[in-house]
Amino acid sequence: MTAQGSTSGRGTIGRRAAAGVAVAGAVGLGLLALPGGAGAAPELPPVTADELVASVLTADVGAFGGTVELDNALGLPALPGMPQAAAGDSSARVWSDGEGRGRVQLPTDSGERTLVSDGETFWAWNSEDQTVHTAPADKGPAERESAVADPTAAATEALDVLRASSEVRVDGTAEVAGRPAYELVLTPAATERTLLREVRLAVDAEHRVPLRLTVLANGSTEPALQLGFTDLEFGPQDPELFTFTPPPGATVEPAPEDAGRPGGPHGGPLGGKPEGLPDGVEPTIVGDGWDTVAVISGGDLGGALDDPRREGAPEGRPDIDLSALGTPVSGPWGSGTLISTAVASAIITDDGRVAAGAVPEQVLTEALGQ
Repeated sequence: MTAQGSTSGRGTIGRRAAAGVAVAGAVGLGLLALPGGAGAAPELPPVTADELVASVLTADVGAFGGTVELDNALGLPALPGMPQAAAGDSSARVWSDGEGRGRVQLPTDSGERTLVSDGETFWAWNSEDQTVHTAPADKGPAERESAVADPTAAATEALDVLRASSEVRVDGTAEVAGRPAYELVLTPAATERTLLREVRLAVDAEHRVPLRLTVLANGSTEPALQLGFTDLEFGPQDPELFTFTPPPGATVEPAPEDAGRPGGPHGGPLGGKPEGLPDGVEPTIVGDGWDTVAVISGGDLGGALDDPRREGAPEGRPDIDLSALGTPVSGPWGSGTLISTAVASAIITDDGRVAAGAVPEQVLTEALGQ
């Protein structure tokens, strides 16, 4: 049964498109998927897939605070312009007041990054280089503050995008972060060309928000990527969490003019285009649903790939030997290197383009040919 239903007013077209890329076409670009503690399957009232999908798309998350953990087993190397979550396990603390203000704290190897939206200003603090980037909360897409305040939104909107090209079913129940949840499963329709087998969302039985999203690849029973709540509390949070004062000695500067969604599939810490992309380089989305491909080209991307230590490149970025990462490929679109894992693939062309998605090689070459 393919679940159908009305599109939620929460998402704009841009956000829904981004969510589709995040789960389907750009797993290799850094999507987070959601894990939680295992427990006995709770007994819950029966619900149909259509009913569960509709309730998720119209849910009012409200205020909450919790801890999320990421388990990234994608196995993809870091590539210029293709940001991805760090391999292995990591965690973050998140808070929302349910009214557009939020806080995310992300531990790093040498410190911490903090993102705060106080309703008027968006703050991004990096303790490693003692810098704070700021932007008006009402500047550009409204997703800047909502993405910080509501980290469950990406999974919700991915559901909204993928359901049209999926078989959707309810597969029992689970306990996530100590809360009873329904297991909602999206399987690609037969017409979809993807390396993924299914995406599973654990939906909170009471609040109907995603608590866990698991990405599984064909031929494997182990998740390729998981991110989810390990503890979660719904209800009012300390108002002080949604204020930010730059620490003494910090450098405060405005975010780039093109900064957009934080945490989106093409966004760096403040959104917009990915970190490390030269000026003039922009991503293009080809296709939709599970076989979406992101193609990045333009500007000096070719120079970034040829010489990662060129003037202006981030310090410490290692040289990339593409021949050691993949295999040579060619076609009407040109020639390049194919890099693939069980869940995603990418082609880096000799003329400096990058195409990537959770798709087989043929889908990438077709995207490059458009």
